[in-house]
Amino acid sequence: MNGIDVSVIVLYLLIIALVGVLGARRAKTSEDYIVAGRNLNFSMYFGCIAALTLGGAATIGTAKLGYQSGISGIWFVTSQGIGLILLSIFLAKKIFNLRVLTISEMLEKRFSVEARLISSLVAATYTTMLTVTQIIGIGSVLKVWLGWNFTLSIVVAGGIVLLYTVLGGMWSVTMTDIVQFIVMSIGIFVIMLPMSLSKVGGLAGLQEKLPSTYFDLSVMGGTDVFKSLLLYALGIVVGQDVWQRVFTARSLKTSRYGMIAAGGYSFLYAITVALIGMCAFVALPGLQDPQNAFASMAIHTLPAGVLGVVLAGVLSALMSTASGTLIASSTLLVNDIIGRFFLRQMNEKKFLVVSRITTLSVGIFAMICALWIQDILVALDIAFAVLSGALFFPIILGFFWKRVSARAVFYSIMASSVVILVSLALEGTTSIVPILYGLATSGITIVLFSYLFPDSVKVNMNREEEGVSQTQIM
Repeated sequence: MNGIDVSVIVLYLLIIALVGVLGARRAKTSEDYIVAGRNLNFSMYFGCIAALTLGGAATIGTAKLGYQSGISGIWFVTSQGIGLILLSIFLAKKIFNLRVLTISEMLEKRFSVEARLISSLVAATYTTMLTVTQIIGIGSVLKVWLGWNFTLSIVVAGGIVLLYTVLGGMWSVTMTDIVQFIVMSIGIFVIMLPMSLSKVGGLAGLQEKLPSTYFDLSVMGGTDVFKSLLLYALGIVVGQDVWQRVFTARSLKTSRYGMIAAGGYSFLYAITVALIGMCAFVALPGLQDPQNAFASMAIHTLPAGVLGVVLAGVLSALMSTASGTLIASSTLLVNDIIGRFFLRQMNEKKFLVVSRITTLSVGIFAMICALWIQDILVALDIAFAVLSGALFFPIILGFFWKRVSARAVFYSIMASSVVILVSLALEGTTSIVPILYGLATSGITIVLFSYLFPDSVKVNMNREEEGVSQTQIM
């Protein structure tokens, strides 16, 4: 990279840091810090949801899959888009009217404090691993672009994300997400796709130079497609990072339509990035590491200055998701564990201090994990397998089946989590077996124990709750 592109990227990082610091001035209460005061309009909400779901794994991972398998690489991101639409249609109204801050808080309202504790641990594991995937992506692209080593790349860019997220919470995340969504969209759709296609002779040239299997949506195999739907669609439906964004919407209408729009945007994004990966296969055959397909193609194709803008767009995708999942992890730990069980009498000022310390600690831990794992899709599979397998049935049945009991939910989450982790160790992260075993264990356990140990008093989660939730500063 030449000096112009490096300057563009450095300038962009400085702008994001400044926007994030300015956002911190609006984080004056616990709800400001955690859910941006529940006051986002449609444009802000749509941009934030899209920026959250279409992060580093979506960009780097889909380009990698496009390079290896062709257009069938879209299933990863497409599954997330399907998850957003399902969440909008079936759960948006229910969770919006609860006025809670976390999934785990909802489970306590419906079941028991034990369900809140175990679910918060599982959900925090998921959001932390998602943060890890984004940091891995940041390290991978900066290593290719700037020639830095992996550790330095993570410390610099990850440190900027950590800075503005710690200071401003969801308000800083929201303000930076808007900037990042705009830069990301311009970089991917307006610049990178047209120039990548031009490099290989357009769609006709791409079709001529690639094997026919690269244009087959099913070439990955039914098992892998099914795995993507299980992991990512179900994971989006019950993910704290997405739920927390639902809580930021100004109205139910904003929440629903914003998620549908973001789901549609996800489909377009998946196709675009997969095509870029396919172009990279033609232009740069034999890459040693397909995970670098996007970054390598950008460097190979784009002129000075333009390259910096596109790479800033990729950084936008990475940083927006990293900050969103980081604040989600912190919220779960502070709201559902620290504030619920240890510091029950926190005032607003103390809550903000504890939240910032917790966010800083989770961020440092995530950077250490990124240095250890280093494969973005491996970390992603672990995150979604644990979340989907352990929490999908407790949350969905909690809303739609009155007979579910508190003890059944607790043992279901415990049993399925253990089964998933053991299966991941035995079968590997690429196997569909862990998620299937986890879902089966969760479903069987929750049904069986609900009949064996019914609750004496049932809570109706289908009614609309008025007013705000109980304060989370206990």
